[in-house]
Amino acid sequence: MKFHQSVFQSVFQSILALAAVALLAGTSAGNAQQQDKNKPLKKYESGTKEFWTHPPDDWFLGDETEAQKGLAPPSGPPTGASEAELAAMMKKIKLPAGFKIEVYAPGVLAARQMAWGDKGTLFVGSFGLGNVYAIKDNNGKKEVKTILKGLNMPTGLAFKDGALYVIAVDKLIRYDNAETNLDKLGDGKVVYDDMPSYAAHGWKYIAVDKEGWFYLPFGPPFNVGVPPTSVSQIRRVDPKTGNAEIYALGVRNSVGGDVDPRTGKYWFTENARDWISDDLPSDKLNMISKMGEHFGYPYCHQGDLPDPKFAMGHKCSEFTPPVLNLGAHVAPLGMKFYTGDQFPAEYKNNILIAEHGSWNRHKYQGGRIMRVIVGPDGKNAKQEVFASGWIEGDQGYLGRPNDIILAKDGSILVADDWAGAIYRISYSKK
Repeated sequence: MKFHQSVFQSVFQSILALAAVALLAGTSAGNAQQQDKNKPLKKYESGTKEFWTHPPDDWFLGDETEAQKGLAPPSGPPTGASEAELAAMMKKIKLPAGFKIEVYAPGVLAARQMAWGDKGTLFVGSFGLGNVYAIKDNNGKKEVKTILKGLNMPTGLAFKDGALYVIAVDKLIRYDNAETNLDKLGDGKVVYDDMPSYAAHGWKYIAVDKEGWFYLPFGPPFNVGVPPTSVSQIRRVDPKTGNAEIYALGVRNSVGGDVDPRTGKYWFTENARDWISDDLPSDKLNMISKMGEHFGYPYCHQGDLPDPKFAMGHKCSEFTPPVLNLGAHVAPLGMKFYTGDQFPAEYKNNILIAEHGSWNRHKYQGGRIMRVIVGPDGKNAKQEVFASGWIEGDQGYLGRPNDIILAKDGSILVADDWAGAIYRISYSKK
């Protein structure tokens, strides 16, 4: 069974409807809270084939606990943030001394992974809307053009040899001569489609290695469970031939990764399971040292936490530990090794991670960009906050960063699918 954009539209419509009901019921909050307490916990038997071939619209709300009862993903503004709202937001973002943030392009709704064309076009995928955008610089003014519509969660992009590659859940599609055909890309050519059609955790990210092969993550279609054999893995795919190999196993939900310029090894962010507690388990930064490593899911989380139900006798010592635990429910997505020359020298080869932020937590965290300082061996990694200010109060999102790309001048661009915008962060010595 195919799961298309309508599935996620219904998910978000349901969440919006729930939010509207809660707002209208504000005057009787006490009664509503009492009713909520009386509701049974949401629970799904996600370890069955019937679940992952026909997941419910709110599959991510299963396995609810009493301590976290009622938590659900928030919905961003459907039209993104206005230019006035973005300008006000920029004043609230905290950065290290010498750094500056500005709006690069507004009106990029549900913006996800970015990729540069050879002629300076910035291509941007999207979450939920089915769009792919092209952003051109016209004498300093950014023109945002929707070049593809109606795709199935086209979150992942790459540009190689003049072609734009878009991954839409179960198809990797190539659009040749993309920059010269922005108004007529056509249907493209499917170059790889040995992929499950589950929309749940089926959206993907592309990282290109030195040989031109693509690393593609395959998430399981539930919060936690024994996954189908075709998912919870990272594959390495040759877009020229369609040949593929399973490169790593035991991966829950990765929507970001990059190849280390020093070693050629693939590093990736991973979102840990929900519904244990506000502070467990930690999301992770991982490195694949050799083909075939297993990173623990669903048996072990954060390198040292056996799953309360699915450990099934396995010990955490059986699996590859993370390079770094990033924190609970911070939702690390896109990441890049900084290889530019504009930032101070100590940033060279550091990792910058866009954290999308929490939902399965009473007080949100994440919603920021983290800097990870680590050597090529992956040892003694440490992290610090690089950019923050996208969360106000306990659960107030102004924006949700989700991808990072290096610009030719050494600045970085940041995609924000909540505000529907691309930001630019630059550095200059005082």
